[in-house]
This record gives sequence, C-alpha cells and structure tokens, in this order.
Amino acid sequence: MKPENPVLLGLALAFGLLFLSPVFYSIWISFQTADSYYAGGLDFTFANYTLAIGQYNFARYLFNSLLVSGLVTVLSIAFSTLAAFAFARYRFRGGDILFAATVATLMIPSHISLIPNYLTLAKAGLLDTYAGLILPAISNGFAAFFLRQYIRGIPKALDEAAYMDGATPLQVLWRVIVPISRPAISSMALYVFITEWNNYIWPLVAVGKEDLFTLQVGLARLYRINPGEGLVDWPLVMAASTITILPVLLGFLLVERHLVRGITMGAVK
Repeated sequence: MKPENPVLLGLALAFGLLFLSPVFYSIWISFQTADSYYAGGLDFTFANYTLAIGQYNFARYLFNSLLVSGLVTVLSIAFSTLAAFAFARYRFRGGDILFAATVATLMIPSHISLIPNYLTLAKAGLLDTYAGLILPAISNGFAAFFLRQYIRGIPKALDEAAYMDGATPLQVLWRVIVPISRPAISSMALYVFITEWNNYIWPLVAVGKEDLFTLQVGLARLYRINPGEGLVDWPLVMAASTITILPVLLGFLLVERHLVRGITMGAVK
C-alpha cells in the first residue's frame, strides 16, 4: 500500500471541518441562553435541551419520527426489493412498460400528489393517524430502480443452482439475492430513512394532532417561541435541531461501510 499523501490528507481534513462547521456552530449555540446569545456573552446551560424534550414535547416528536421513518424504510425496502427482483429476473408481458412507468414516477414532483393523497386518505378515514403518515411514502420508484440495476449484476448461475436444489423464488431472493445485495439495500435504506426523516410537507398536511407531529413539524413550531419582542430563541431552536440530526448521524455511522461499498459496486456494475 502506498503511504498517504500528507497534503491530500490535510486538505481532506480541512474541507471536512469546513463542511461540518455549521453543525459545530449550531451545537455551540444550543448550550447558551437566549440572553447571552443576543448579548454576545458566554453562559452555558443544558436548559435548552430540557425545555425541548420536556416542555415542548420533543420526546414525543422524536418517537413519532423514529416510528414513521423506521416503518416507511422497512416497508419501502421490502416492496422495492420484491419489485426489483421481479424486474431483474423475470420476463413477463408488459414488464418493460411497467418498469418504464416505475422509472417515470421519478420525474413527477412529489407535491403534485399531495391533494390526491389527502383526499384518498380523508375518504379512508386515515388522516391524523400513523397509517396516514406511512402509507403514501412506502412506494419508492427510485429504490426499485436502484436495486433492480444492482440485482442484474448478480450472476444468474447462482439462482439456477439454488433452483436445482429445490429452492422457491422467495427462498432464492431471501437466501441468495438479499445477502449479496446487502450493501445496496443498506445504502438505499439509509437514503429512504433520511428522506422520510426530513419530510415536512406531508406530515404538516396529514396530521393536526400535536401527539402525531414529527420532529420537522415540531421544529418549525419553535420559531414562534420568542424570548423578547421580535426575537427568536435560537439557542432553543439549535438544541432541537441537534436532537433532530443525532439519529440520522448515528444511522449513517452504522451503515457507512455498506453505503460506500454499495455506491461504488453499483457504479462499477
């Protein structure tokens, strides 16, 4: 192995710190009081986190976001993997048209579906429910397309060997395709989770009960909290923002190795 170039390493570290500087600054602000922040002083406190979690119900918002994003990720990846396996391994009448329609959904702005989804869920009585937050998000054309391209790169000889041993299509998918596709599935799961975690418009439209608010909706409501005339309690907002990014950061650290591997292997294939 070639020794690492210290110049390139230093540049990478410098740009990495520059990229993360807004995050560090927001965390720094979150430990100050509103008075010290606006006065330019230094008065560190943990009260902002206590207020966000307790008085402003961010513990509940965190639970809602974890539940909704987690279920959306599991269901979306499950359905996308099944669709990708069918598109990659089977030839059937209308399959190409169906796949083209799936890819075409990527060109449709998500905001166009807001009113149809709202009316559909209203007729089904699913507004102000967890199901109303989850169901519209489990269909993901990009995930099906990405996983289909990855599965196509897996040799069909592996499938045929499993079929010769008496495996069913679902067993081939679970025991052959899924283990090999784990890097791609992990990276796509993280993408779906982050997308749903940051979703703001649909939770704002679909629910009106505070007990069902997600973190993004709750975070927006904090801008109404004024420590003074015409002022925003930025330390409190930054504390809530820090709570919001921690689960995503933890998820990235857990699957970072699979994420990089999935992207690079998918590019090579």
